[in-house]
Amino acid sequence: MRVIPLSVTLLAAALTLTACNDGGGATNGKGDSACAIGGVSVQIGSASVAPGAGDTGEVPVSITNQSAPCTLDDFPDVVLVTGGSKVAVPVAQGAKAQKLKLAKGDFASFTISYVRGAAGDGTSLAAKTVEISLPGAKDAESFPWSYGPVAGKGGSDNTPNASVGAFQQSGD
Repeated sequence: MRVIPLSVTLLAAALTLTACNDGGGATNGKGDSACAIGGVSVQIGSASVAPGAGDTGEVPVSITNQSAPCTLDDFPDVVLVTGGSKVAVPVAQGAKAQKLKLAKGDFASFTISYVRGAAGDGTSLAAKTVEISLPGAKDAESFPWSYGPVAGKGGSDNTPNASVGAFQQSGD
């Protein structure tokens, strides 16, 4: 009878387990693929536009999985882009990320909340586009920002008076 060393058996088992990743994106360490742009469709819905300076608006964003099961495990990255700069939108204060697994056809959503700034005001951000990327993924998708200037919080870091909410499971 032939004896195979334990180290060879363990190596074979480890290689078999690492081959389980479907290549759909980065993994979260548990073998789940992160949802990635290209495997999902991203849509910005009908916004509750802030009508004037100082008013608050909300922009809903929905994610629909178009491919293999994937996971949303953290907050989306949202960046407002002007003609020459990019400014990250912070996570809403007190928001708690939840891990969502999306099968093909499942969808989730999150909201971008913002305070409208005054046009031409030095503290307002005249955003032209918004870039959205998903947690654990590298690619971003750009959308036109047609909701007016975003008020700034002031200070040297040019933080917009806006925030990103957590993903919420949508549908059935």
